[in-house]
Amino acid sequence: MKVVAVLGHPSADSYCAAVFNSVVRELEKSHEVTAVRLAEENFRPTMSAVERRAYETAAPLVEDETRRHAEALRTAEALVFVYPTWWSGLPAQLKGWLERVFVVGVAFRFNQRGKIRPSLQNVRHIIGVSTYGSPWRYVKLINDNGRRTLTRAIRTSTGLRTRMMWCGLYALDTCTVEQRRDFIADTTAKISKRLGR
Repeated sequence: MKVVAVLGHPSADSYCAAVFNSVVRELEKSHEVTAVRLAEENFRPTMSAVERRAYETAAPLVEDETRRHAEALRTAEALVFVYPTWWSGLPAQLKGWLERVFVVGVAFRFNQRGKIRPSLQNVRHIIGVSTYGSPWRYVKLINDNGRRTLTRAIRTSTGLRTRMMWCGLYALDTCTVEQRRDFIADTTAKISKRLGR
């Protein structure tokens, strides 16, 4: 299976990076994995004026970095996102990646009536892994906007048959070392099982 795994944390030595690296190592045993570490690539989260103008044309991918990522998406069967939830949403670099790569011709298309239709129907799994500083109840109270973006908005680009999976570590700031280790092991095993060996 072809998997695109995206790390949305700016620090290579972060806990999120440890989760990401564990998942990628396990998946690489059985799958073809494209590991995207946005911070290491110095991925620019903001659209340039040129990109914004191109966004409304038939050729919105004007930079090499977005073209490369788009090519990986076009053949991916699974998408895995690992990131910290900050201010109830996605980190800026990951949000910018979605805005710059999930464009017309990649994530969606328009039919003859001008209605939006999904273009990533090759994607059969969307998996999100996030850490939260707040407890589960608080996250639910204020809405988990990052999760909603990945499991609802992106799913409109892949089709309703896409299977969803979510793994969250809540109240990270008060977790023990053992709880953090267990989360990495459990999450890695769950994702490997979901995608098959």
